[in-house]
Amino acid sequence: MSRLRSGLFALLCLPVLLPTMTTAQRMPDLVAPPLVVADAGESPVRLESASMRVETGAGVARTTIDLTLRNPTGRVLESNLQFPLAPGQQIVGFALDIDGTMRDAVPVPKDRGREVFETIVREGVDPGLLEQTAGDAFRLRVYPFAPGGTRQVRLVLMAPLQRDGRADTVTLPLAFARGLDRIELTLATSGRPVLSGLVGAATLTRAAAEYRATLRAADIPDAGIATLRVPYERRPAVQLQRRDGAMWFMADVPVDAADTPRALPRRVALLWDSSMSGRTRAHALEFALLDAYFSAAGDIEVELLRLRDVAEAPQRFQVRGGDWRALRRELESTVYDGATAAGGWTPAADTPEFLLFGDGLFNHGADAFPALADGQRLYTVQSANGDTARLAALAQARHGRAIDLRDAAALPAATRALLRDAPGLDAIEGIGARELVAESNMATHGVMRIAGRLDAQRADLTLVVRAGGRTQRIPLPIDGARTTQGELAALQWARFQLAALQAEPERNRQRIAALGQRFGLVTSGTSLLVLERIEDYARFDIAAPASIAEAVAAARLQTAATQARDRQTRRDAVARGWAERIAWWERVFPKDAPLQIAAAQNMQTSTRVLPMPPPPPAPAPAAAPMMMAEAAATPMALRAAPAPIAGAANDLADASVAASPSTATIRLNPWQSDAPLARRLREAPDGEVYARYLDARDAEVQGTAFYLDAADVLQRRGETALALRVLSNLAELDLDNPHVLRVLAYRLRAMKRDDLAVPVLERVLAMRPEEPQSLRDLALAYAATRDRQRAIDLLAEVVDGDWNGRFAEIELTALAELNALVATAPTPLDTSDIDPRLLRNLPLDLRAVLSWDSDDSDMDLWVTDPDGEKAYYGNRLTRQGARMSPDFNRGYGPEEFALRDAKPGIYRVEANFFGQHQQLVTGATTLQLWLSTGFGTAAQTDQRITLRLSDARETVFVGEFEVE
Repeated sequence: MSRLRSGLFALLCLPVLLPTMTTAQRMPDLVAPPLVVADAGESPVRLESASMRVETGAGVARTTIDLTLRNPTGRVLESNLQFPLAPGQQIVGFALDIDGTMRDAVPVPKDRGREVFETIVREGVDPGLLEQTAGDAFRLRVYPFAPGGTRQVRLVLMAPLQRDGRADTVTLPLAFARGLDRIELTLATSGRPVLSGLVGAATLTRAAAEYRATLRAADIPDAGIATLRVPYERRPAVQLQRRDGAMWFMADVPVDAADTPRALPRRVALLWDSSMSGRTRAHALEFALLDAYFSAAGDIEVELLRLRDVAEAPQRFQVRGGDWRALRRELESTVYDGATAAGGWTPAADTPEFLLFGDGLFNHGADAFPALADGQRLYTVQSANGDTARLAALAQARHGRAIDLRDAAALPAATRALLRDAPGLDAIEGIGARELVAESNMATHGVMRIAGRLDAQRADLTLVVRAGGRTQRIPLPIDGARTTQGELAALQWARFQLAALQAEPERNRQRIAALGQRFGLVTSGTSLLVLERIEDYARFDIAAPASIAEAVAAARLQTAATQARDRQTRRDAVARGWAERIAWWERVFPKDAPLQIAAAQNMQTSTRVLPMPPPPPAPAPAAAPMMMAEAAATPMALRAAPAPIAGAANDLADASVAASPSTATIRLNPWQSDAPLARRLREAPDGEVYARYLDARDAEVQGTAFYLDAADVLQRRGETALALRVLSNLAELDLDNPHVLRVLAYRLRAMKRDDLAVPVLERVLAMRPEEPQSLRDLALAYAATRDRQRAIDLLAEVVDGDWNGRFAEIELTALAELNALVATAPTPLDTSDIDPRLLRNLPLDLRAVLSWDSDDSDMDLWVTDPDGEKAYYGNRLTRQGARMSPDFNRGYGPEEFALRDAKPGIYRVEANFFGQHQQLVTGATTLQLWLSTGFGTAAQTDQRITLRLSDARETVFVGEFEVE
């Protein structure tokens, strides 16, 4: 069954229910690139009908959007939509039609949701997944859309209302409906609503407590938006909700105080995001805001700090009489390149104010944004799409304000926000309520919003507000018997709590995920998942929606015992496999003169059965572009005694090693790209490579390979810092693509920057927990950073995992690495949770491991020994005892060559690109080769190399071992 992924860009301008600002609001651009090239004439999924329901109350709007989608093609499609949300919006619900009935999604941990989705899609069954990708970006995935068939999708969003004069307002995006005959609107509001901005007058009819309207294509204005206005009264508005055995409340509290001018400091730090994504910011608007700031400040000292993959040294400027031309020229000369690290800089103790200009997408390194002292303030300014929630939380936590500058019409409001102080919330006092939280520590449009839980039928609260140097006390009585109940208060409380945690999402990951799980919110740690089959909820231990809870509970009872048996069966199978490897390791293989091997072997290389032609019997390797480079390590002695693991069962002496000690050397064949741009960079004189790179980058949009090639050239020229900066751009290219992030991590590891690779691989693991390679990659990076305990814990998860059959015997490769780490650790490691049957170190003279970054690709490791015998997928055990792991033709590898007792001579290592099965347009595949001598001993020496292959049946000579 063929499968395409289709972008829904034509229809889903609609998940963005935007709050109306006091200035014109810019509609976010939707990004829905097709991930697979469709056949000529194919069309994306199209919208057939839609309806929208808006419910307002106590300062918030909840919008439910129902869609009917049709697949007009003759092929099965997976719809994959990526879209941003506006500031303050939160996805709180998702449903998908299953057998003609809408089934609500349930919250799941993000990594678990993606794992289950990918697994079930491979089985051709209906799942739906709604997840946050990065910052304000979200993705909806629905599979399958049958040829000519339809699917119903429901999205539910929450957003704060914005106060405009005497009304609360929200903006309704309607551009998506132009292709429909009509769209039905239902408005559940406290007062009579008004729709404005339409071409014609909308007729609202009342039905019970709701208002309804039918809009036709001709009613929709060119701007594609309309404004819903709901009257409000100038007194606190409170709504209650009973949920989870508790009574929640939310309150919209007017503040009778105006913004006041604030005294600007004599010194300010300007934090300027200079990463590659900074090129897309509205710099003209940023300069206009700074012009207003410096005009008001008059005389001020400025410390400029550029933030990118590594924070640059600060520069100081003196602004006199508001003249900041020297600083502006310096900002205009900024080269925007590299990723963005949040940390790596120290706030000056004598600087009272910090202005951060950026998108809030911190995608490099593990350091947190520095904390500020009590007397210091942070203002964040956002002029491009990014992580709005994180910028707001950073400013809130550091006594400042988040400023939205994504539209020219927003400049006056942004200037007021930067130069004036809004009424601030000092405290919430009173009795009868707990877990109190405010949306903001400053009033927005004259309103403060709070939420919490009631302890009693009645609560008497007081908001302590400071404004213009004076303190105001605002009473907030809540009477549970007389207050309206709805369905928004608990979600509003959760939204406020979530916003406060976004300042440090990595450190607060568990709390963010717990909030999402508890209240069904889509967050960086929680997604919404719909499954078709009852048994899948039980099989994957997913909480069921209420409509099928009883059926799932019954299925769960039936599967629990089966899963326990399966787990033990898997563990026993791994133990048998490891016992077989021990038997191989203990066996003595002949090392005398060989028989005629090569001719017979060449007759066998075409026996593989795969849906593509086999490679020729003896493919000629690609010509080496550079002279052979010898490994930096000196030759090492082989045949070291094995390192037994203390307390492990069945430790055996190294009795099978009969040969005398020898030495081995690794020589790698440096790989380089033959792309035209790469050649042009190599031809540049010293000191000119980076300039040529920038010229090529700015001339046209470049892909992943360009940045890899440029970083490689810079590294070879000794410009390591610039090489790392260029390489870090991979984190900017696609924030949610594990393929790209794996490539980045592999290159960082090859450059011996495992400290930078670890947080990248942590992100990959969060995205692809269903793939054991994610755990193994991260484990090896931790081992390189000397955190061996974390490394063996991750490898133990690989050993004990329930993996898809395309990852056959990866447990044995992980076990070899786990035991080697334990045996050579300088201090004992905790192995108490590991099956004792698996604890046995098996040292090797030679080891080579091949892994790659693209799924469903088939790479092969070939090692030819001094006798001319080639170890490969068709010859997994050679005459002298070399062992090759099974063929990985549907995953990421690894393929492992292992030889305990190496006879003297040359061992030639090659990588072969046999083919690929996937339809994704991923370009070249990045391979990582890890060659070791003395593996599992204190004298172990490792060399790594990365290279890219793009053509099926391409073979590259990687390097060689020489054993003396």
